[in-house]
Amino acid sequence: MPRANRRRRDDAPLNLDRTAGGLVTRQRYGAEEWFVRRVTGAGAGRDYLCPGCQQSIPPGMPHVVVWPAEGIGGIDDRRHWHTPCWDARERRHTTGAIR
Repeated sequence: MPRANRRRRDDAPLNLDRTAGGLVTRQRYGAEEWFVRRVTGAGAGRDYLCPGCQQSIPPGMPHVVVWPAEGIGGIDDRRHWHTPCWDARERRHTTGAIR
């Protein structure tokens, strides 16, 4: 018979934000509001180009996904940023297509 080493947490509420792909926050960049979601390394399956530094984000690297909070924002409006590049977004000049 298997041992039950872990305590069962049946009373813990289900966090729908985490199960749907991560917690989404709303942050300002420039004069606009943006939705920001952190992606774990396991959730990154292909190369992306960071608009902050114009360098590649390889598969398996944790990063953030950013899209406009206002207006019509589709999949084509999402941008994948290195986390440090997004954190320094107001201190650096970007040559990407986000501004």
